[in-house]
Amino acid sequence: QLQLVESGGGLVQPGGSLRLSCVASGSTLDYYSIGWIRQAPGKGREGVSCISNSGSITAYADSVRGRFTSSRDNAKNTAYLQMNSLEPEDTAVYYCAAFSPGTLCTMNSDIFDSWGQGTRVTVSL
Repeated sequence: QLQLVESGGGLVQPGGSLRLSCVASGSTLDYYSIGWIRQAPGKGREGVSCISNSGSITAYADSVRGRFTSSRDNAKNTAYLQMNSLEPEDTAVYYCAAFSPGTLCTMNSDIFDSWGQGTRVTVSL
């Protein structure tokens, strides 16, 4: 069974940067697209970004476009979310999630096959 483990969250000041990592085990990551989903305190889940299995397709929510970048290194079974110019509104628990067939880049929380445990990002002075 595919397992995902997130890391890289923490406390950062507004305008700062973080890079989240999502490491897969139990199966090769290149079968799957990776979505990034966040949940802010007291709010529902919001799709942030996705990347297809080959990395050729990416998509971003309007709220993060131009600031966040998805990438992946299938040889390392790892996907990344680079977050720049962070704002207090980005404060949330961030989850990575995997979907097969991996040619589909999706941020639909209802259809993912596996989820990571989440990593908390806090943007504050």
